[in-house]
Order: sequence, then C-alpha cells, then structure tokens
Amino acid sequence: MNDVALKRGRFDLDVVADLVEPGSRVLDVGCGDGGLMELLSTRKGVDARGIELSQTGVNECVARGLSVIQGDADADLSGYLDDSFDYVILSQTLQATHDPKTVLQNLLRIGSRAIISFPNFGHWRMRRQLLLEGRMPITPHLPEPWYATPNIHFCTIRDFVTLCEELDATVIEAMALNGTGGRIPINAPWWFWNLFGEQAVFLLRR
Repeated sequence: MNDVALKRGRFDLDVVADLVEPGSRVLDVGCGDGGLMELLSTRKGVDARGIELSQTGVNECVARGLSVIQGDADADLSGYLDDSFDYVILSQTLQATHDPKTVLQNLLRIGSRAIISFPNFGHWRMRRQLLLEGRMPITPHLPEPWYATPNIHFCTIRDFVTLCEELDATVIEAMALNGTGGRIPINAPWWFWNLFGEQAVFLLRR
C-alpha cells in the first residue's frame, strides 16, 4: 500500500488502482489533490484526466503536472460524450453530491467501466454511536461533525447495491474494507459487508 493512502486512511485508493487496466483512459471525478491520478499514472501508465470542484485541489493537481479542470460532478458531467473513457472513477465523493443517482448514471454513460468507492454509513460503529449516544457518528474516516461534513446523502453498502439494481448496472467486482484496509470475505452476505465494512469499492458497467 502506498504511503499517501496509508497516512490518510484511504485504503480504497490501492484497491481502485488494482482495478484499472494499464494504459487505459481514465477520468477521476472529484480528484482532490490528484493523489489517485498520480498513483495510476505511475503504476499503470494511464492517460489520466481529472475534474475537481475546489480551486485548492485544482491548484495542487496542476502543481503535480496533472491534467485537471475545475468542475462539479452534479453540473458538469452532462457535457462529456458517451464512452469517452475506459474508466470513470468517483472515490469517496458520491455521498457529497446533490443527486447521486444522476451522477452515477453519467459515470456509467461516460465510461465503459465505473469505479465507485464510498464510506459505509451502515457500519456497526455508526449504529452503536446512534444507539448509545443518540448523536450523528464521528469516526476516523468521517471525522467532521454533522454541521461541517460535506456528506449530504448518507449511504450504506446495501443502499448502493439497491441503486445499482434500479439503474440496471452490472456489478463486475465489489469489495468491502475494514478499518485497517483488510478485505471482508468476498463470499460473505451483503448484510455482513454492511455491518463490518467501513469502506466499499464497486466496479460497474451499464
């Protein structure tokens, strides 16, 4: 696992990188500081492009020599043509969009494959905090209090699976990760993933 991902608790980044074929055309939506794009360019030799809402993130990406434009996943994906990329990636961002369903539809339209990672709000620690403390959960992966968090659509793994079914999206591969980045057994039922997975990564196609 790379040091940047480990330091930030972003165990999903290595999983996402492993799903991308070398030399692919990749669009990273909500690319932040460009860490994933840089990882994919170095490890897989991809042609990586990015779109990022914050000016700070765009500046950091440009400083790294990455091809990134400022844009909004909710408003600007409609301008991309169908099948423009081999992979479209949305890592830890879906829950911060205003219209997750439309965003996911656009990802599946723009890319031959879509890779989505997100925090699981159904994890047992979340449930325990709500049950015992009666307050919105705060965890190492979701450290902001309810009034400051960018997350506006709380989603569990089961919720995401249901959304994929509604959109008739095919799940090619899926993984749930625990708090140390370990993978929950792939043959475990969805309810087990929903209870013990802190993050999830899905590889989809339409």
